[in-house]
Order: sequence, then structure tokens, then C-alpha cells
Amino acid sequence: MSHKYAIGVDYGTQSGRAVLVDLYNGFEVADHVTPYPHGVIDEKLPTSGQALEHDWALQHPDDYLEVLRRSVPEVLKQSGIDPSDVIGLGIDFTACTMLPVDENGVPLCFKPEWADNPHGWVKLWKHHAAQDEADRLNAIAAERREKFLPRYGGKISSEWMIAKVWQIANEAPDVYDATDLFTEATDWVISQLTGNFVRNSCTAGYKSIWHKQDGYPSKQFFKALDPRLENLTETKLRGDIVALGTKAGELTEAMAKLTGLNAGIAIAVGNVDAHAAVPAVGVVTPGKLVMAMGTSICHMLLGTEEVEVEGMCGVVEDGIIPGYLGYEAGQSAVGDIFEWFVEEAVPAYVKESAEKAGVGVHQWLTERAAAYKPGETGLLALDWWNGNRSVLVDTNLTGVIVGYSLLTKPEEVYRTLLESTAFGTRKIIDAFHSNGVPVDEVYACGGLPQRNHLLMQIYADVTNREIKIADSKQTPAIGAAMFGAVAAGSAKGGYDSVVDAAKAMARVREDTFKPIPENVAIYERLYREYSELHDYFGRGANDVMKRLKALKDEASH
Repeated sequence: MSHKYAIGVDYGTQSGRAVLVDLYNGFEVADHVTPYPHGVIDEKLPTSGQALEHDWALQHPDDYLEVLRRSVPEVLKQSGIDPSDVIGLGIDFTACTMLPVDENGVPLCFKPEWADNPHGWVKLWKHHAAQDEADRLNAIAAERREKFLPRYGGKISSEWMIAKVWQIANEAPDVYDATDLFTEATDWVISQLTGNFVRNSCTAGYKSIWHKQDGYPSKQFFKALDPRLENLTETKLRGDIVALGTKAGELTEAMAKLTGLNAGIAIAVGNVDAHAAVPAVGVVTPGKLVMAMGTSICHMLLGTEEVEVEGMCGVVEDGIIPGYLGYEAGQSAVGDIFEWFVEEAVPAYVKESAEKAGVGVHQWLTERAAAYKPGETGLLALDWWNGNRSVLVDTNLTGVIVGYSLLTKPEEVYRTLLESTAFGTRKIIDAFHSNGVPVDEVYACGGLPQRNHLLMQIYADVTNREIKIADSKQTPAIGAAMFGAVAAGSAKGGYDSVVDAAKAMARVREDTFKPIPENVAIYERLYREYSELHDYFGRGANDVMKRLKALKDEASH
């Protein structure tokens, strides 16, 4: 019997990657990356050269199609397999990455009349220019005691769908009026592959305030925001919302020509990048926290009942694994903090020494940082270089390092920054655990856990939990391929549930990171100090960070 395969396409911030996966054992047969030709558009529009304002981040929808044009044929070519053995395809995406389309599903920025209006383009997940709308939305929801608010840790993010839609209505009412649908990019790409538009339960739940039992917030709520939004969910946010693993449709003839795949293969509904990683490490039951670690961390956990947890990014039925409630929390900067330190804050001699030793600066610092015992640096940091996503949900918080002296070395600071992110994760674990959503095991995937052993040992010691590491470097793409196999079903050589797919295809490394008892004891003491600082600066006792930010804004105008 010939092996069957599925393709997972992982859409990141700078590039998209296609991975061809063997459905028998989950092995990656081939992968290919296509950098987005237009990258992140955050300075000026590629059409007119019009300058974009601060906090804008756009993308070009054709870049997503370019990934299908280039990477899918390339993995077929590399592998040499018969395209008829590929039975399904799934995708995952950064979110909320959204765009306005017309009644034919054409992005407004493709049309000459809207190409020069920034609001006609894709708003990437890290577009933060709708913060005013998010602030007003949260104030109105709190005033009205909307019951959806606690499900999102008490705050809806400026990164999410409704704030971005409202920004368009406020700043470009003509674009708002011309829009037939506001869609997640992940759902738009699936509609291009199948000719069929559906919304997936993951992005609808986490990013668009949709609830499987209650639906969207009421018309009255939307009217209280803005009369123009009263019928938003029935008009511009309309569309069936279906569970992950559902077959969205079949690959069209036109898309078969474009990709080299056979027309008619099963296409799964879209998904979110981090969430797709959960089944790929074999997590399909509660009690296991999955950390998708990279520039930031997304923490995901399954539960059997809905409870309120401070600062969670959301709890969504069928949001990660069908049949369970998916909880999500996050840290808005992790790898980004280490990158900032290496790029902006290390002295020249460190770079020279690393070069002489023939290693990267990160590795040079990590090797030296590993020689210190917990507590030996005398330093402690708060990990808020890009605000705090969980548990405080406050983008206006900034970083702190305490304990500097004239003897402080760069590697000591580097170690302290690693530790600070582990304390941030511990804060999230404690919030879940103390609210009745148990965290018994921890899994990690993404670039960081496989590269930095010191970091993962620190996380094991700080959280006092064993950490298992994904075997694959492409975990979201493997998860997307699993859902593609589920969309195809067992009759075609796939699987009937993602639980079955995970049993066969998920892989974690044999080596794990186990807590070292003497380190755990010292980190307990350091964590108490971290918690004091966390609450002092983060819960209103001292708003110095916000006052400094306000002064900075004043001075720069």
C-alpha cells in the first residue's frame, strides 16, 4: 500500500512555508519557504509610496498566494512523490490578520480605486493602530457588564477583529461601506483554494468575540459602540463558523494548476499558527500546557469546563481541539527581548569575542550565562519589553532590571532576561492552576526550545515541571497537515479525528528537561521578588512606566 501524504502551509509574519508530511508517521518529507515579496508593510504603501502612521502593519494578500505558487510545487518536486498520493491540505496563520474583500472575495487593495488607501490592505496581527477603538470597546463592554469580557481576561485586544473593523469605519468610512466581508487571512486563503467561504471556530472565537453557545455579542452592544456596527455580525462578519478539521471544500481546478496538486483533494478550514502546534506535539487532552516559543510565547491548554482566569487571551469551545475548551494566554516578547539585547545592548568586545570563537553572539552569551548558578547574578528583571499580554493585559508596561552594579557583565544580564521570561510563564501557569485549570505537564515547540538548552532548563526549574520538546522544527505546519488529513477522512487514507491523527503523527524528543531541586528552591525565592515587582509596577501602585511613556510622547511631538 502506498503512503498517503498531506501538506501543511504555515503562514508566518515574514514568510510562508509548505511542509509535505507522511500520514503514517508524521515525518516531514520535504519543506520549502517563500519569503513574502512585500514583507511587512509598516512604512509606506507599495503602490503610492504613501507614508503609514505609527503602529501600522500591513501585508499584501498576493504574497500568500505566492507561497502556494512557489512552495507547494517545490515540495512535490523535492519529494518526487506522485501528487495523487497527497490527499489533503491544511493551513495555519498568524492572527488576527484580517482584510476587507468585495462580493467576489477580491481584496479591496487589488482594485485600482482602493489600492492607494491603506485601509483596503491586509491588517497584520501586529497592527496596533486600533488601540483607541479597543480602549473604547473595553470601556463600553465593562460599563454594560458584557458577559463575554471575562472570557478574554477582561480586555479585548487592539490586534483583534472588531477593533480593526471599527478603525476602518472611523478612518475610512468609504472602505467600510465598500467591504462585503471582513475576513481573517486564513479563511480568505482557504476560500481561494476551494471557492467556498467559511469561518473557522478558532479565529472566530479567539479574535472575533464569537462563542459556540452564545454567538457574537448582541446587536445592542455593537450599536452602543457605533450605530454603523449594529448589524455587523449579520452583514460584514457573516458566514458559517465550523470546527477545526472540518472540510472547507475541495481544491479547485484553477488552484490545482497553480500548485501542481490534484483537483478535488480535501482542504481543511483555516487555523491559527500556535494552535495548530498543539496536536502536533501529541496534546489532545487537558492538563498539558503547550508553549509555542519564538519572538513571543503563546500558551495553550485544554479544559473541560469554562472558568474565568485573569488575563487569559481567550477560552473557546472547539478552539484548539474539537470537544474541549481551548484556553490561551501569552507573553508579548520573549525571543524579541534576547534579540534586542544582542542587537542594541552588548558591548563591542562581546561581538568581537564571539566572532573570534566562530560562534554567534547568542551562543557566546549563553555559554557564559550557563556558568552562573540561580541567584548568582544578583539581578532580577520584569519581562515587559513589549508590554504585558498575560496576566495584566497592558501594552503600556515597560521593562525593568534591578540589581545592576559596576561589576555587572553582559552574560549576567542575558541570563537575567532569560529568567525573566520564565517568571512570566510561571505567572501564567499559576493563574490557570489556581483557577481550576490544571497544568501538570509542559510541552514546548518553536525555534527557541530546540536551540537554547539553558533557557529550557531555567523554565523547568522556575515552573518546577518537566518540559517535553517537540521533535519537529515545523510544528504548526505538521498540525495543519494533520487537520488536512482529518478533512480527507480515513476512507481516503487520512484520519477521522485529530486525536487519531495525533496518535500516529505527533512526535516529541526523548530527552526532556527536568527540574533540578536546588535550583527550584532558589528560583522560588527569586519568583517571590519578581511577583512583588510585578504587582508594584503592574497593578497601579506605581505607574511610573506610563508617566514616562506620556513624557516621551510629549517630547517627541
